[in-house]
Amino acid sequence: MKRSAQAVATLGVALLLFSGCSSSSNTNEDAATTTTPARTLQILVTNDDGVGSDGIDAVVEALRAQPNVKVTVVAPAANQSGKGGTVTGGTLTATDATTKSGYPAKAVNGTPADSIIWAIDQKGIDFVPDFVMSGINAGANMGPVIDLSGTVGAARAAVTRSIPAMAASQGPLTAPFDFPAGVKQVLAWFDSNRAAIADGSITRATVFNLNIPTCPTGSVRSLVVVPLASTADGYGTAPNCLSTATNPADDIKAYLEGYASLSNVSAKPAS
Repeated sequence: MKRSAQAVATLGVALLLFSGCSSSSNTNEDAATTTTPARTLQILVTNDDGVGSDGIDAVVEALRAQPNVKVTVVAPAANQSGKGGTVTGGTLTATDATTKSGYPAKAVNGTPADSIIWAIDQKGIDFVPDFVMSGINAGANMGPVIDLSGTVGAARAAVTRSIPAMAASQGPLTAPFDFPAGVKQVLAWFDSNRAAIADGSITRATVFNLNIPTCPTGSVRSLVVVPLASTADGYGTAPNCLSTATNPADDIKAYLEGYASLSNVSAKPAS
């Protein structure tokens, strides 16, 4: 009897040890398979064509379809093209509005830069965005013309407040505009730079100025990083997306050769 009781006790200890090892193994396996979800990015979208324009609608719908992205729209109530970085001054006002697709927005009674001032300085929104997207503008903004661009002006207003920003524009200078082609380039850039936006390592010193051609034939070739053109030569010429030219010297030449051109633009106008 004594030997039998001792055997039962030994078996019980063994079962307890086995159970403990099994539980520990499962816990480690669960820990190994647990992943930290990506941080939700707050993106403020603005423009200079007005809250009801086609370009802002296209980029808003594209960005809000991305995982872990929250889009807030604050844009001029009316078309403010050509206002550059002009500001109104004083207390600004805004009204409830929607984009063409019905996404909620705030329509600011002022310039593109005013939209950023209302949102950030005057606390129109209760957070600091991780990134500001200005556009997509109806008409290219390249070379020396950028200082007249309200699209660039809004992005510059964000960068001067230490918020990284892109100004995105779709050529040519007049309709029709291939906004789906523009959206494709914006999303490709966003995917490549999302991690840098999330961890704060993306530059806040300059504006990313992206210009995408509307191709009469063919399609946008690729994205190239180029300096701004020093003159506006060829600005209004239709792009040749069937070109085989390589290594464009500046943003206008890149655009004319069918590339999407990306340039780093100073936070302050040249003059």
